[in-house]
Amino acid sequence: MGELVLITGGAGFIGSHVADTLLARGDRVRALDNLTAQVHEGGARPDYLSPEVELVTGDVRDADTVRGALAGVDAVVHLAARVGVGQSMYELAEYTSTNELGTAVLCEALLERPVRKLLVASSMSVYGEGTGGARSREQLERGEWEPPGGLTPLPTPETKQPELASVYALSKFQQERLCLLFGTAYGVPAVALRLFNTYGPRQALSNPYTGVLAIFASRLLNGRPPLIFEDGLQRRDFVSVHDVTAAFTLALDSPAADGRVLNVGSGSSVTVLELAERLAAVMAVDVRPEATGRYRVGDIRHCFADISLARELLGYEPRVELEQGVAELVEWLSGQPAVDRVDAAAEELSSRGLTL
Repeated sequence: MGELVLITGGAGFIGSHVADTLLARGDRVRALDNLTAQVHEGGARPDYLSPEVELVTGDVRDADTVRGALAGVDAVVHLAARVGVGQSMYELAEYTSTNELGTAVLCEALLERPVRKLLVASSMSVYGEGTGGARSREQLERGEWEPPGGLTPLPTPETKQPELASVYALSKFQQERLCLLFGTAYGVPAVALRLFNTYGPRQALSNPYTGVLAIFASRLLNGRPPLIFEDGLQRRDFVSVHDVTAAFTLALDSPAADGRVLNVGSGSSVTVLELAERLAAVMAVDVRPEATGRYRVGDIRHCFADISLARELLGYEPRVELEQGVAELVEWLSGQPAVDRVDAAAEELSSRGLTL
């Protein structure tokens, strides 16, 4: 019989895919998830979560719940987090508490119940403006979108100094630092995977603060144009959830990356405008995306992954091309309910002065 792996946030988009892969190879999986209504409509166990997954419903900030969930566990994949740049800028306490305190509670519980490996999901958001320079508010108010200096954007390596432009980015950086610090202090092999824009089936279509492809899809399913900040020419790295899942599995099995931070992306980039246009075409929806010319505080211009370190240490190789991944997402969309809450979220940000 395989290992027992605890996945915090295991009922979510990425966690459920990791669970499927681990189950398929003979491991047992326990998921700790609070089933937050923003992600899970009605707070119910999602239909897509394998019945073989033992679900513990509870909060990662609750020490007793976490200790109970760790009983008999061999390894931990820590995905539990509040996700979303915009919302983090006005729900500061909630994001900080869930992401940072929750991680500290988990690590403290691991003192009593040590495991052979701890993986934590970090985020490309910690890089800020990728390899470009920071943009001033005055520049953005003039509608000058590119970073100063006119440099061509390059893939971002793990050696880039973090630029924490949002509460979400700050909290994700704290998550990875806590896990790696804990691992070093107590001899627990720990790895932080900095995930780039992950997409695929099971994304929360009605959550307006996460997963830009899911947000665009929700708009298109409701016959509305995807709304894109700035001019739509910002570049991102979109990586399939299947490739992300493979990275977690490789990191669980290999000691080569222990104590390290690794980028997990596709290794290529696309503009957000082009992405929206591709999605509309595959969905056969005759709705053009709309570049709003507005700026959201905490957003970055260009950021895409240099994945050479993950290739070297883990043998990681992304296999899902964007066209293939978008087609899979669109196939899954058929029959999925999608409540479009983008306008309400945009109004929330605007009312707080977080969009220009």
